Amino acid sequence: MNSAIIVAAGRGTRMDNPDKLFLPLAGRPLVAHTWQRFEEADCVHEIILVVRDGTQPAFAALADQGRFRKPYRLVPGGPERQDSVWNGIAALHPDSEIVAIHDGARPCAGRELIAATVAAAAEAGAAVAAQRVTDTLKESADGLFIARTIDRARLWAVQTPQTFRVAVIRRAMAAVREQGRHVTDDTAACELIGQPIKLVEVRTPNPKATRPEDLPYLEWLLDQA
Repeated sequence: MNSAIIVAAGRGTRMDNPDKLFLPLAGRPLVAHTWQRFEEADCVHEIILVVRDGTQPAFAALADQGRFRKPYRLVPGGPERQDSVWNGIAALHPDSEIVAIHDGARPCAGRELIAATVAAAAEAGAAVAAQRVTDTLKESADGLFIARTIDRARLWAVQTPQTFRVAVIRRAMAAVREQGRHVTDDTAACELIGQPIKLVEVRTPNPKATRPEDLPYLEWLLDQA
């Protein structure tokens, strides 16, 4: 059995809107598109949505409006993303073997990408959707002047889904909590325990809604799908 955790408990500070996941996008709330992607993914059998407390009725209404049929559960988020992920892991079905963890504000992940990360995690224990860095990268010590150029040849920008054997990510996130660490993504927890993470190259755009100017591009991408 495979599961998905959609992390949807953020406060949208950079979007200046605490309910950014419900902003209209291509005729539906943004997060409904994200949910739909996992609803359509044959390799996913249950969906855990980690949400801000008080928004449960809005998410339940989305399930009705979207006619989503897969089993789902609504779990309250924590103060940090890693706490929300931990709450989601705790809510997984006991038979779940693989879990894909995905940003609620990333609505364009295709079924092929989801399936590829699930297959890679089954093989390697952990996998992440990622893109090769193509821009020239510069380092600045003061934010005003360039200090040096960074070799991009071995650099990847990671996205979600980040997908794991459940036993692996449970052990990794437990280590984060035990050591009082702060991680900004789930693969960093795996790095902490020495777990290899397989890169799954993203072939089509998979951006996240972070700022208001991201929305027109996301809407265009969804209209093309």
